[in-house]
Amino acid sequence: MGIGIALAGGGIRGIAHVGVLKALEENGIEIEAIGGTSVGSIIAALYAMGYKPYYIYVLFKKYARDIINIGSAPIISGIGNFVKNKKIGFSGLNDGTLLEKMHNELAERKGFKVIADIKMPLVIPAVDIQEAKQYIFTNCAQRNNPYDNFITEIEIGKAVRASSSFPAVFCPCEFKNHMFMDGGVLNNVPVEELKMIYDKKVITVNFESDPVEQNSDLMDIVMKSLDIMGNKIAEKSLKKSDMILTVPTDRTGLLDVKKLDKCYKFGYDTAIKNMDKIKKISKS
Repeated sequence: MGIGIALAGGGIRGIAHVGVLKALEENGIEIEAIGGTSVGSIIAALYAMGYKPYYIYVLFKKYARDIINIGSAPIISGIGNFVKNKKIGFSGLNDGTLLEKMHNELAERKGFKVIADIKMPLVIPAVDIQEAKQYIFTNCAQRNNPYDNFITEIEIGKAVRASSSFPAVFCPCEFKNHMFMDGGVLNNVPVEELKMIYDKKVITVNFESDPVEQNSDLMDIVMKSLDIMGNKIAEKSLKKSDMILTVPTDRTGLLDVKKLDKCYKFGYDTAIKNMDKIKKISKS
């Protein structure tokens, strides 16, 4: 029984993806191909390299606060200066180097360096802010893709960092002549991209969009805005999914590390509730 799985972006809520993978593992569902955007790329890369869901869960909990570096960034700062002067104006934002370093070290333990070294089919989207164009980091040959936007020779940590460079939290990620930001800006769920390299059934894991209320903070509003844009952009892509698992979030904010365990359980429970359907799809 095998499927492909596409993991949406969603900040801290992304630990729910690990709960889904754990439930699939317990029920003998083989993941044959995987893709992820933003936090989904963090999980997808680790899983594709051979790390088990429980180990990913431990890593996520251990490093989430350090990676986000809460409190160090004046949110929404210097965007205009960056556009005009390339690097000016982002000194307060998290540069994402810890995330990149962590993934490169974990890749090295498995004998990998660049994304092309990984055996499991993998796709990770990011957006070049200068070109306003999506690029796909992948270990698979291009197929049915007229856009000339596949990149295979990039360090695994750099690919994950690029896809996870959430606007106003992380600095854009430089790679060669590119300036990458979070893949969720143009594509929060890489279903179509996964289908370019994998010709079997693909399920999608995304998140409920929480309401904005009077006590919502700035990041809640940013997250809601991106949810609205992301859901609209993803409509076409989601229609190509063979199944969609929508995980509840209980108003978990983008950086709300206190709800990690709750989000993990939401993902696990959602997969278990839908396991009969998942098994049916995996056999078809």
